[in-house]
This record gives sequence, structure tokens and C-alpha cells, in this order.
Amino acid sequence: MIKTLLSQIKEYKKETLLTPLLVIIEVVLEVMIPFLMSFIIDKGIMANDIDAVIKIGGATLIAAFVSLTAGALAGKYAAKASTGFAKNLRKAMYYNIQNFSFANIDKYSTAGLVTRLMTDVTNVQNAFQMVIRMCIRAPLMMISAMTMAFLINRELGMIFVVAIVFLGIILSFITFKAHPIFKKIFRTYDDLNASVQENVNGIRVVKAYVREDYEDKKFKKTSHYIYQLFLKAENYLVFNQPIMQFTVYSCIIMISWFGAHMIVDSALTTGELTSLFTYVMMILMSLMMLSMVFVMIVMSAASAQRICEVINEKSTLQNPDHPDYEVESGSIDFNHVSFSYYNDQEELSLTDINVHIESGQTIGIIGGTGSAKSTFVQLIPRLYDVIEGEVLVGGKDVRTYDLDTLRNEVAMVLQKNVLFSGTIKENLRWGKKDATDEEIKHVCQLAQVDEFVQRFPDQYDTYIEQGGSNVSGGQKQRLCIARALLKKPKILILDDSTSAVDTKTDALIRKAFKEEIPGTTKIIIAQRVSSIEDADQIIVLDDGKISAIGTNEELLKTSHIYQEIYTTQKKGGTLSE
Repeated sequence: MIKTLLSQIKEYKKETLLTPLLVIIEVVLEVMIPFLMSFIIDKGIMANDIDAVIKIGGATLIAAFVSLTAGALAGKYAAKASTGFAKNLRKAMYYNIQNFSFANIDKYSTAGLVTRLMTDVTNVQNAFQMVIRMCIRAPLMMISAMTMAFLINRELGMIFVVAIVFLGIILSFITFKAHPIFKKIFRTYDDLNASVQENVNGIRVVKAYVREDYEDKKFKKTSHYIYQLFLKAENYLVFNQPIMQFTVYSCIIMISWFGAHMIVDSALTTGELTSLFTYVMMILMSLMMLSMVFVMIVMSAASAQRICEVINEKSTLQNPDHPDYEVESGSIDFNHVSFSYYNDQEELSLTDINVHIESGQTIGIIGGTGSAKSTFVQLIPRLYDVIEGEVLVGGKDVRTYDLDTLRNEVAMVLQKNVLFSGTIKENLRWGKKDATDEEIKHVCQLAQVDEFVQRFPDQYDTYIEQGGSNVSGGQKQRLCIARALLKKPKILILDDSTSAVDTKTDALIRKAFKEEIPGTTKIIIAQRVSSIEDADQIIVLDDGKISAIGTNEELLKTSHIYQEIYTTQKKGGTLSE
């Protein structure tokens, strides 16, 4: 974990190294000031030597000024190093997330990743700033003050040693108890953020079903659980401050008692005792700083582990050593393919799939809910890897291709259509970065989306809100189809992507596909028989297995499942008419 975190300091190494160096200068000079003050008292004031007062006083002022300057610069460099470190952590996580396979994405919730990018990084940033500044300053000041105390009087210096050992034992116990609680807190934060995100995204449904009270109770329950966890952790951390104060004030009392006796016995001077009291306060301040650092490190350790998990996560999909950079055709073959999301032979989503699809064919896929239709098509662009068999595209195993090359030739309109904040043009150019206005308009005509875009005042420069909230479901689907067509792929996959459009528009889209992209292999997952009945082949999936393959006419004679779906939908259409 430490190695992963240190690797993200990168270009801020100079500031990270300068900060502790300046802190050392600040502390050494600050510790020297009480020592010089004892000389002013003993050698100057008590001896009535004004020259000594002026010389030693001047040296004290210079030491104080240099110490102050070094401290200010240390604060400046610490702030720059910590903010830069946080920037690099977020960048490393975000960039690695972009390389995640679908299997990696399934491992982490969206809310969990957002929590790690924001809350966890902020915790680690604050801890890092304390580590390179206070974590150097506090121990160094404490050790320096104790050293000076030993130089002044060895017997009184031993008081500090006993105090430090006592505190070390207590703080170790608190860390052992509090750290696991903070790990649980941040995991619960993920659940809370997921609940908030789900509620905000589905606020219209919440209001439509009058479920505000239910959502409030769910939020309150999770919030209260976090409160209880924090309270439990604080019940341990709360002992930190009083124990520290007890230790420090005990030191002051013992030094006062023993110091007074030593002055009477002439074993200690007034200036030395004054210096010792100053060193006691320095040690007090050091312990207070260590207390703050201690609490922050205990909290941030859990955050640091969560950050490193994301940074060190390796994609389950990797390019081969010598990948193919050309997809020759849109032919697809599934040869004895089995697949499991859990990489478990006992929990297969697809079992022994054998299919041959020729380039340019239109393939329909139909089946009940949970029959693994989406899983089937996600193997084609290698969003997941099979656990048995092989998937061939253009006659080659998809695992032999460069991932970017393969996915650029396989355009996929997912079941959940996503549009990003920006203009319609910007969204469509995800399919082709340098697409001309004419190309954009042409694919929109094919997807039957041009007509409604033209009705917007700004037409293709119309701004799409986050998630496409200012366009209807059917319009969103058609824009996503147009975006996929802009790639000019060899394979086009529509995962139930016309479910929100009317049957007439659906028919016009399929007609455009047939006439405009005859060489592109088209795979259409649909719930409506009318969307796929004119396909070259229809695959009927049932519980992760192929139940039947054939044309509409063939399946009406041979497939009981297809007959049932067809009859139900056609009768439903007749009744509604």
C-alpha cells in the first residue's frame, strides 16, 4: 500500500522533500531558543552583564526569524505537495477505471468509486499533509526537547521517557480498536451514496409511487448506522486527549517538585528550570500534534486501502502479446461457448452455445427475461471472456484482437441507453470524432431521429442534459443508434434498443438498415416479434441455452417457445385493435 501511494507523488517530490527539511530547520532553531533564553537569564540578567544580554538576545531574535520563515515555507510546500498528491491519486484511479473490464466494473458500485475518488482521497490528502509536516515536526520537537532536557538535567529528563512509553502503549491500544471501525464506516458510506444516487436518478418514480417516506426511512437508517459507527470509534479516540493532558500535567508537577528541590540544593539554576518548563510546553504541543496526526492516520488508513484497491486493480481483459489489428469481416461463430459471471462452472449464464452467423446477415434474438440475451451479445466485442469454447469474429478468436480494434468494428447499443452532457453533435461524434455535419445528418435519417432534431431551435447544437433527461426514451434510443451507425461497423448490435419507439418507426429503422448497410452484420435483441420476424435467422434463448434457431416460418413450426411468444403478441395486438 505504501509503495502504491508513494508512486503517486511524482512531480511533487521536490515539495515533499523540502517540507520536512524546512520543518527540521524550524524545529532545531525553535528548540534552541529556550536554551538561549536560559543563558540570557543565568549569564546576562543574573550576572548583570548587559553585553551578554544583547549578544545572546540578538542571536535569539535571528533564530526566531529564521525558524518562522522556515515554518511558513514548509506550510506552503506541504499544501502544494498534498493537493498535487491528491490530484495524482484521483487521476490514477480514474485512468485505471477507464481500463476496467465489465467484470471489474461489476466488482465496484458506482457510488463506491465516487466515494473513493472524493471522500477517501480527501482523507488521505489531509493525512499526507500532516505526515510530511506535523509527523516530522512533532517527533523531532519532542526528541529535541527531551535531548535538551537531558543535557540540562539527566534525572528530570527521565520523567519524559516514562511519559512517552506510557502514551505509546495507550495509543497503540486505541489504534487497534478504532481502525477496523473506520474501515466499516467507509464501506457504509458507499451504501449511503448508492442509496442517494438511486433516489435522485429515480425521483420521478419515487414521487409517482408516493414512496418518499420509505426512501426517507431508508436514508435515515443508513445515516444512523454511520452515526453509531462514528460514535463507537470516537468512544475509543476520546481517551486520546485526556490521557495526553494527564501525562503532560503530571510531567509539569513532577518537574516543579523535583526542580524546586534541586534549586535549593544548587543542583539546578533558575534559568535551567525556566528552560525545562518551556521544553515541557514544547513536548505538550508535540504530543497534541501527534494526537491530531494519530487520529487522522487512523481514519485515512482505511481510505488509503480502498484507494490502493482501485489503483492496483488489474483488468480481467488484456491484449495478447501480438494482437491482430484488422477485422476482415462481420462473420461470427460461437463454438461450444460457456460463460459465467462468477467464473464458476456451477453457475453458468450461457451453456454450450454453438452458432454460425455469416457476414451481412440480420440475426434476431428473443427469449424470456433472464434467458441471457444480453450476455450472449456482450461476448462478441469481448466485454467479457468465455470460460469455455471460443467466440470468433471475422474467423479469428476475439482474444487474438487488439481490444480497441475489435470494439471499433463492433458497434453496440446497450440496453441502458446513455447520453452525456453536451450537444447532440458532441454525443453523436462519440461514434466518429471527425464526423462531418453531413455524415451526422445521414445517420440520423437512417435512425429516424433527424425529424425531431430539426424541430429543436438549435437543431444539432441542442444541449443534452445529464443522462439525456430533456429527450424522451424513444428519442434517446434513436440517438444512440445513430451514434453507433456513425462508426460504420462491421457488426451492429442492438440490445433491445427499439423498445421505446413505435412499431412504424421500428420498421423504418430496420428498412434503412437493410438498404443502407447490407454488408454489416446486424444482431437485434427484441421483445417484440415484429422487430425480428424478417431476420435471416432468429435465435431463441432459454435459460442460457439455445432452444431453437431458424427463420420466422421455421420457428412457428418447430419452436414451442417462439410459437407461444408469437401467438401471445399477435392476439394481444388483435384485442387492442
